[in-house]
Amino acid sequence: MDIKRVAIDAVNETIVMTVVHMDYKGQVAKRINEKMPLATVKGFRKGQVPKDLVEKQYGKSIKQEEVQKVVDLALERFVQSERLNLLGTPLAKENENFDWDAEELTFEYEIGLVPNFEIDLEAKNNIVKYIVTADDKLIDGQVERIQKQFGKAIPQEVVSADSDLTGTFSNEEKAINNTTTISVSTFNKAAGDKFIGKKVGDVVTVSTKGLFEDDHQLMDYLQVGHDDVHGLDVEVNFTIEAINGAELAELNQDLFDKLFGEGKVASLEDLKSKIKEDAEAQFAQQADQKLLLDVQDFLIESTKFDLPSEFLKKWLQTVGEKKLSAEEAEVEYARSERGLRFQLIEGKAMAQSNIQITFEDLKSFTTKAIRQQMAQFGQTNPTDEEVQGIVARVLSNQDEVKKLSEQVVAEKLLEVFKEKANPTTKEVTYEEFIAASYGE
Repeated sequence: MDIKRVAIDAVNETIVMTVVHMDYKGQVAKRINEKMPLATVKGFRKGQVPKDLVEKQYGKSIKQEEVQKVVDLALERFVQSERLNLLGTPLAKENENFDWDAEELTFEYEIGLVPNFEIDLEAKNNIVKYIVTADDKLIDGQVERIQKQFGKAIPQEVVSADSDLTGTFSNEEKAINNTTTISVSTFNKAAGDKFIGKKVGDVVTVSTKGLFEDDHQLMDYLQVGHDDVHGLDVEVNFTIEAINGAELAELNQDLFDKLFGEGKVASLEDLKSKIKEDAEAQFAQQADQKLLLDVQDFLIESTKFDLPSEFLKKWLQTVGEKKLSAEEAEVEYARSERGLRFQLIEGKAMAQSNIQITFEDLKSFTTKAIRQQMAQFGQTNPTDEEVQGIVARVLSNQDEVKKLSEQVVAEKLLEVFKEKANPTTKEVTYEEFIAASYGE
């Protein structure tokens, strides 16, 4: 057998294999011999069919099967021996005029190669690392929400400026139909004034444009998707189902202990400090996520390389349970190209920075995540035995391991990016961070 690579360009090649009779004749003969005792041909007893008739009846299909086995094995070994870094898998070139009776059988496979490129993590950039602070307005608002949450709801006949409303937002055109509880003060003043004096059963129509101080609240109260939030300008109906005032809970030690555990918060100042600490820890995670996305965008835009795009579009038509048409593969490639580019950049960054994921890294990350989840459900002091039992169960699931491994990689890369990319640090309030994140 002769096998070779034929370069088309830097990321596209063809593997050409020439198979001769010696490569498969022994296995074909063996298969024919095995077939003879089982062969049935009219006019002959089973097992008594002459060999030439067996070859005539079964020889072509056996030859094709055995040749394909030889080709598949040779292709696999060749890819390994050449240490080819492939995108996708080799695609057989179709040949409608292929002659199975020829002395030499030639097979061609298209392959797409991972491009060769370099990345510069320290290149000049405009990336900002945000330090998000919880200001007094946010902290005071959270204190009030706590008092309302743990206070006493007082039913009201009519809506007043300080009422809490339970009801349903609806808009048939945008498929909005969400039941929620909302304070009148959450609306902008013009919308809030429309509710004053209304009763249970009344329907109030408001516009989504400027309905809240932050448009992203549409996601919470109307269950509008993130992509639809910006510039959404439709009318929605709010059907009032309950009206309540609130007798605010007293800020005392019983409430503090209920919220944070016995003795951990002892005053309003302690409460505000705790709210600030927790909020800023959460903001730091959001800021890190934005930094990671900003670095990704920068690296994708600044790192130039070609992909074997036409090959990959053809390859996409062959994989998966549902075969794609050429048009569907075009759409799928356009959707996934950016992710593929960053996947390659990420791999290069890991190699350059010698990032490796160990089982201990995975176990430590999972332990931290489990403790955070348990704390959210009020289990602030679980035993090590309880936590490690959950960790062991999680890490026994291969799908979970894959998902967690990706998160560990992202965390390690984030630390590299913080160091190498040298982003500009900027301290902002949460409102300013949201504006910077969504271009508002």
